[in-house]
Order: sequence, then C-alpha cells, then structure tokens
Amino acid sequence: MSHPEPVARRMYDLIEPLGLVPYLADESDQALIALGLRNQWDAYFAGRAAPFGRSVPAEVIHAVFYNFAPGEVARHLPKVWELTTPEAALAARKRGCVAGLRRILGDLADGPGVERAADLLLKAATSAPVEGRALFAALRTVPVPQEPLARLWHAATLVREHRGDGHIVALVAEGIGGTEAHVLHALSIDMPAYEFGRVSHLPAAQLTAVIDGMRERGLIGTDGWLTTAGRSAKERVEALTDRLAEAPYNALDADEFGRLVSDLEPISTAVQAEFQW
Repeated sequence: MSHPEPVARRMYDLIEPLGLVPYLADESDQALIALGLRNQWDAYFAGRAAPFGRSVPAEVIHAVFYNFAPGEVARHLPKVWELTTPEAALAARKRGCVAGLRRILGDLADGPGVERAADLLLKAATSAPVEGRALFAALRTVPVPQEPLARLWHAATLVREHRGDGHIVALVAEGIGGTEAHVLHALSIDMPAYEFGRVSHLPAAQLTAVIDGMRERGLIGTDGWLTTAGRSAKERVEALTDRLAEAPYNALDADEFGRLVSDLEPISTAVQAEFQW
C-alpha cells in the first residue's frame, strides 16, 4: 500500500544504524581479517563486494560503489580474492555483524521484537524491484539467514543498499560526482571538506581540483562554503533519494508498518547509543 505520509526518511533513521554495523562494530572487521585480509579496507571491499563474486572487475565495483576516488577500489580488488573467497567473506561478515549486534543489544537480541522486525523488514526489502539497483540486486542473490538476529541484519542491509542505489541515481541526475558527493555532504553539515574523513586522505591538489570544479558550477562560493544553489542541490538529492526509497514499505499495510517501527525503535536506539550516531 502507499502510505499517506512519506516513510523513507523515518525508516532511514531507524535502519541506517543497523546498516553501519559492518563498518563500525569491530567484530565484523575482525572476522574478515581472520580470513587473511590485510586491513580494514580489505575487509570493507571483500564484505561489500562479495555478492558480485570474484570475476567482476574493480572498474565495475568502482562504478557501483560510486563515491570512491579513482584507484581506491583497485587497491583491494581483485587482490582480496587471492586471500579468501566471496563465499567465505559473506559468511565472515554475517558472523561478525551478528556477534557485534548481540554484544550491543544484550538481552534485547533474543527478544520477540527482533524476530517480528526481521520478518516484516525482510518482507519489505524483498518486495522492492531490482531494476536499476545493481548492488541491491546482487545482495538479493545471497541466501536469507534463518536465525532472527542474522535475518534482521540481512534485511537492514538489503534496505540500506536499495536506498544507496537510489541515492546514486539522485546524484547522477543532479550531476554530482562521487568525490563531489562527499564534499557536498561535508559542507552541508558545516565541516570543511579537507577535514571530512572520506576525502581528507586525498592529495590536496586532487581535492582542491574537485572543489574548484564545484565552485565553477556555482555550488561552492569564494568563501569555501555552499552557495544557495549548492544547498538546493543537496536538498534535491536528499528528496529524490527519499522518494526512490519508498517502494519497499508499500508492501506493508499500516498495522504492519506501525509494528515494524515499534519493534525497531529500541533496537535502533541501542545501536545508535553504541556508535554515538
């Protein structure tokens, strides 16, 4: 059903903390690095790219992930598949994320709300169309876990990647490149681009060139901050992202959606507190 009020932003606030578990909970990196991977970025690319298998070139993963600087993906793929397999990476990622969630949630991890939320969120996630959603479609090929906490994490990851694919559509429509997306976000939260973690490691000349290009297009002013046009572009990207993220929740009726929100709230609150998100 189509809900009377937009729900995607509300669900983003509830689900994004669960989707960040692979990247913020130590257990995920530890499980992946135990396979022989070299560092956290090996773990990131092995875990997230694993649904595509070992034969997809780094250039394709770069296009799908969108917001990494040129060459960053190729430093890890396909090298990680000389150290482990996609199947082992998927299993380790799931094992580590479930362990991290279990530690964070404590007794809540075995509560009835987890199973209810897992079932409803999975129903929503698997109802969404895959057309134009490369990463979401790849993740849909991964078997659904049976254990409730694992199933909840898997469903949250599906929804997160569905939204992420839509976010890329919004960025492309707005003409915002991958590195530019990080700059746009940093400046929108009043953080200098050079201090933002996802781009702060780039060579100064490379980041300066990106900023200069955005300035030439009127998105950044001479003072280094977003112009009115820049803020409007960010707002349009977020609005379209939300609109494109609505589809999964149309599979739930009003009662199901209300139950899902109620069950997710304490779970998400606990994870947010752990990550200070």
